[in-house]
Amino acid sequence: MKLYYAPKTIAIAVAITLHEAGIEYDPIRLDFRNAEQTKAEYHKVNPKGRVPALVTDRGILTETGALLDYIADLAPEAKLRPADPYEVAQVRAVMYYIASTMHVNHAHGARGTRWADQQSSIEDMKAKMVQTMTDSATFIENNVLTGPYILGDKICMADPYLFIACNWLEGDGVNVADFPKIQAFMAAMRARPSVERAVSLGML
Repeated sequence: MKLYYAPKTIAIAVAITLHEAGIEYDPIRLDFRNAEQTKAEYHKVNPKGRVPALVTDRGILTETGALLDYIADLAPEAKLRPADPYEVAQVRAVMYYIASTMHVNHAHGARGTRWADQQSSIEDMKAKMVQTMTDSATFIENNVLTGPYILGDKICMADPYLFIACNWLEGDGVNVADFPKIQAFMAAMRARPSVERAVSLGML
């Protein structure tokens, strides 16, 4: 398999999950500074012009949550998806929240042109991002982490996803010191070999 990614993007959640599952892949780095994701060559891989994109022997898959589900199916022995249906729903609820709300909040900071053309509107979204990302951190702190991971002491497919989203908090102006559960979660994730490998590859 081949994973198209850019450093520090949500695609790194997929890389970490592949490491957790013990699945080998070829990482292919895109240069976002030169807008490589907007070029026609990459659009042949992912016409959405986003990362991640995972090339499999059956075709190309996109969207982080879908890829995490796919990886969990490929490596059931890694137990990245819980056996209990209620816990599976909890895990997917976290992934859907990140995709629909937290990631969008973050994108308002650097990619406001997706939603507005007037510079004043873009600047307003960027200013609002600090509040909305703080709101997301508050939700995660109070409703998601049961410690140290989402499901207590066992990692699941949503933890790498949440790790990357929380990795953006400080850069987005959030005072992470106000969120002890998130701090403990981040420390637990950084200590995992899967994250250490992503760091060694220059992904984070």
